[in-house]
Amino acid sequence: MKAQYLGHVVFYVEDLDRSLAFYRDLLGFQEIGRAFEGKAAALTSGRTHHELLLIEVGPAPRTPRGPHLGLYHIGIKIGDSLDILRLAKAELERAGVPIGGMSDHTVSQSLYLQDPDGNEVELYVDADPTIWNRDPAAVLTPTKPLRL
Repeated sequence: MKAQYLGHVVFYVEDLDRSLAFYRDLLGFQEIGRAFEGKAAALTSGRTHHELLLIEVGPAPRTPRGPHLGLYHIGIKIGDSLDILRLAKAELERAGVPIGGMSDHTVSQSLYLQDPDGNEVELYVDADPTIWNRDPAAVLTPTKPLRL
């Protein structure tokens, strides 16, 4: 067996409309349908049938941030250049979404933020693929700060 790519992520969310405003309206996923009497929405970037499923559960206890069991973050590729990452950063700032961090991972560069329910989201652009094609261990290069 060989995994080909991350297929989809499922989030329990407090308010479906608020989460759709973030993932669909701000990040650009396409809503492809609803389930569970309208309390769940499936979304895609167009790569596959669905990459994200949001299920509204209402208010729920929150776990403290930091290392914890369960989902750490999801990574969403948004392009292949720092210019695209700069544009995304500006759009997020205009929308009032705080950027929690910016990192250069050698094989990719990333912005980190939280969705409306506190789930961490990494928006990234890939660096030149010859870097990791030539040296697959480059993915383990220590993270460096990114300045945009």
